[in-house]
Amino acid sequence: MDLLAELRHRKVLAIIRTDSPDRALECIHTLVDAGITALEVSLTTPGGADAIAKARSEYDPSILIGAGTVITPAQADEVAAAGAGFAVTPAITRGAHRSVELGLPLLCGALTPTEVVAALDLGATAVKIFPAKVYGPSYLRELRAPLPDAPLIAVGGVDAKTAPEYLAAGALAVGVASPLLGDAATGGSQSELAARAKTFLAAVDAPRP
Repeated sequence: MDLLAELRHRKVLAIIRTDSPDRALECIHTLVDAGITALEVSLTTPGGADAIAKARSEYDPSILIGAGTVITPAQADEVAAAGAGFAVTPAITRGAHRSVELGLPLLCGALTPTEVVAALDLGATAVKIFPAKVYGPSYLRELRAPLPDAPLIAVGGVDAKTAPEYLAAGALAVGVASPLLGDAATGGSQSELAARAKTFLAAVDAPRP
């Protein structure tokens, strides 16, 4: 499966940070049912790798399930063994290096042009511009001027209003965490999570100028 092509098609990568692996799995079920089929379970979730393994056993490969906040080589090994389809890092971590060694597709966190180039030189499949909210969509557009072929994903403070703006600025997809998960991450309404998911999907699918 071509991960870049799939992310470009799906546009929204849900970032799941919850208070337990069971809650993470519950949120995954809700999001998939609502139509969001690219998901990242952050290892800041207690038992995050277990949630990945369980979700991977429940869904066919068309549902993209990756691991986020991969900092250490041991974490990269753990999520690869759990069946994660890709690894996501907040920066160029040792876990990022290990993911590439393992052949695990890497969405590597970066912010500056120097970091973006370093992440791509490392072997990242795509670069996660994080935290995107600090500079906004215009910054991503400026980054793409000298790096037009760099596959960029906007992450950090992206909401349903700004998601289309990042896509219009050249992001191949957006990663969304708390603006999507909300209090569902700690026991809040799953039906409201489903409604937010549909709002995000409608926003990114709307025609762009």
